[in-house]
Amino acid sequence: MKNNETETKKASAETSAKKPGGMKKIKYGSMSIITTAIVVAIVIIVNFMAIEMEKRTPMKIDLTKDKRYDLSEETIDVLEALEKDVDILVTMPKSDFDVIAKNQSDMMSYQLQMMNQYYGTNYNENIEVPYDMIPVILEKYEMYSKKGDGKGNINVKYVDLSIDPDAVTKYQSNYDGGEITANSIVVASGENVRVIPAADIVGMLAVDEAAMQNNTFSLVFAGESRLTSDIMNVVDTNIIDVAVVKTVNGQNIYRSDDAVIVDSIEKELLNKNGYECTSVDIINDELDTEKYDMVVIPMPQNDFTEDGIKKLQDFLYNDEKYGKNLLYIPSLMNVESPNLDEFLADWSLEVEKSGIVDESHYMGTDPRNIRLLMGDKAYVGELPNESLPVLSPMTRSVVLLNKNNQNKTTPLLMTTSQAYTVSIAEGNENDLAKGERLGAAMSERSMQDSTDQFNMLTSRVIVFGGSEMFRKEYIQQTGAYNNANIAVNILNIANGKEVSAVIPEKALQQNYIAPTSNESKIIIILIVVIAAGVALIGLAVLVRRRNR
Repeated sequence: MKNNETETKKASAETSAKKPGGMKKIKYGSMSIITTAIVVAIVIIVNFMAIEMEKRTPMKIDLTKDKRYDLSEETIDVLEALEKDVDILVTMPKSDFDVIAKNQSDMMSYQLQMMNQYYGTNYNENIEVPYDMIPVILEKYEMYSKKGDGKGNINVKYVDLSIDPDAVTKYQSNYDGGEITANSIVVASGENVRVIPAADIVGMLAVDEAAMQNNTFSLVFAGESRLTSDIMNVVDTNIIDVAVVKTVNGQNIYRSDDAVIVDSIEKELLNKNGYECTSVDIINDELDTEKYDMVVIPMPQNDFTEDGIKKLQDFLYNDEKYGKNLLYIPSLMNVESPNLDEFLADWSLEVEKSGIVDESHYMGTDPRNIRLLMGDKAYVGELPNESLPVLSPMTRSVVLLNKNNQNKTTPLLMTTSQAYTVSIAEGNENDLAKGERLGAAMSERSMQDSTDQFNMLTSRVIVFGGSEMFRKEYIQQTGAYNNANIAVNILNIANGKEVSAVIPEKALQQNYIAPTSNESKIIIILIVVIAAGVALIGLAVLVRRRNR
């Protein structure tokens, strides 16, 4: 009995001794469970919020110093306001952009090596040409279009035509520019189709010629500018058809040296901004008023015949319907052109055989590289950044005449009051009298619509005195010059198109090591892995405490 009582007391004592420890274990175990539940709940909530934010705001992270994977504000505005769906079909696997990047990087590195060897330059020969930018920005096109308030979305698809040749069939039937081949990009909306061929895709990354003039090597990315422009064009219901007068009876009307400027006017200024260009011969082709809305005459080296002048007059008159426009850009050479001069005078315009000098408002070391000021804002429009200059080297003076009262003349671009002119014709005296000169002007001729008494029918002749202002380097660099924005605005207002900002091209820095798209993804993954690892370690510590 005594032994039993002793054992009962001992057991009771052991039970009493265990109770505090057991309660402690239950207490900490419960806290661990609660803490774990809170952490899990926070993770779920954060993920839910991230998903919702992703729907509203794209969250792709650009870790590069020059923000090469970001879209411009102009492009974002276009994507968020889309009213129609746009298909972007890339007729090659996404991995092919890495192949293009490798080939172009090797080729450009070799070219730089040769330049350093033969010209004594000191360019970095280990250059990377980041064509991986193209697939990345296409992803962002999709995201921003879905984020916006418009009804339209961007839908990007990659196809290998060797496996799926029928992928382009529905686009081919609406495309009159030839066969759609592999290694191209198709941009389509409804029946409107544009194709970026393989050569133009390679050309989306090019050497910055302006930087090279300062012995600095860098690249310019034109991919966003081209893609966004094509998107704008396929959804645009007001495409302007342009007849570019390039030949007279088969011979170029401009000097061979001016071909690059004509190409820039056509491709960089017009095609990218809703103007469809067709090359015409002023003698052999008709200026069909049913087809064309505007005629461009770029830097003619010889006078037009009377028949050619009559075609221009008939085009603008348009059987008493008017509604047509003409853009004239004179040659910088001393050209005798009495027929063209008389045509312009009939529109109260004259291009003097003299160049403008403005020693108070020029760029660089040459006072003939003048900066022009805006004229009538109703015809020039709003600019994204009015502080940027309009650079117009070697500009001929445009004069407004009072010869024909039918015409309303308007100054578009002008100099300061300190400008004077220097004759480009031998034997003529310089006009050193200082005063305001015009670098661009417009003449309008209107008549009342016979079918609508409240509607006026108007045709216009626009003259830019300086062809050099349309060089590619000035048109592309919208962050440095207003040349493209102001020229497009003037043409858009004249042609009744909606005024919109020109999509800028992006200068890429080369003086640092930038992560590629894949490297950026790896960095982001590592950040996530490290965070997840820390969370797992914390969870393990909580579980271990619970089991103590």
